[in-house]
Amino acid sequence: MTGTHDQPPTIETLEEIALAAFKTIPDELARHVQGVVIRVADFPDQDIQNEMALESPFDLLGLYQGVSIDRKSVSETPQDIDMIFLYRMPILNYCDETGEVLARVIRHVLIHEIGHHFGLSDEDMERIEKND
Repeated sequence: MTGTHDQPPTIETLEEIALAAFKTIPDELARHVQGVVIRVADFPDQDIQNEMALESPFDLLGLYQGVSIDRKSVSETPQDIDMIFLYRMPILNYCDETGEVLARVIRHVLIHEIGHHFGLSDEDMERIEKND
């Protein structure tokens, strides 16, 4: 699949790569992200697939779950932990199809999902990545 190994990277390996990539997120985003948990799963669960009307579970590389900062209220008590899900099999499949480096794809997905956390547009996130 990716890299030089016969076996695809495990969920644990992707978690390690994601934590390392998270440390390289531009300060413009990283300094504001507090308490966001990164989780790796093989695929989005069936509820997410149905909610997002995915044609295939391979259609989603990552997902921010929680209340975005632009919708949070200072007076409300948070009910759940904000999470960024990375989906291992779609990410590996994307890397295989495009030839992109796994760590770079994971970093891009993290930036994209953190950007959604802040209510940024795709254009804003592209600018942040280009200026990084």
